[in-house]
Amino acid sequence: MGRMLITFGVLLVIIGIIVEFGSSFFPLGHLPGDIHISGRHGSFYFPVVTCIVISVILNIVLRLFR
Repeated sequence: MGRMLITFGVLLVIIGIIVEFGSSFFPLGHLPGDIHISGRHGSFYFPVVTCIVISVILNIVLRLFR
């Protein structure tokens, strides 16, 4: 149990570093296909393609650890 918690902790730190400093290399959240609607009273943003990309990456990573 301890090794699993340490592994998840290290993975979370690595993912956090990639999200914080890797935004110039990986433009997640601003991919073509993401829906952004602006109006007079507000805006709506739904990252469809970003969700799909993250889902595929997580699926591959989890299958590697299985």
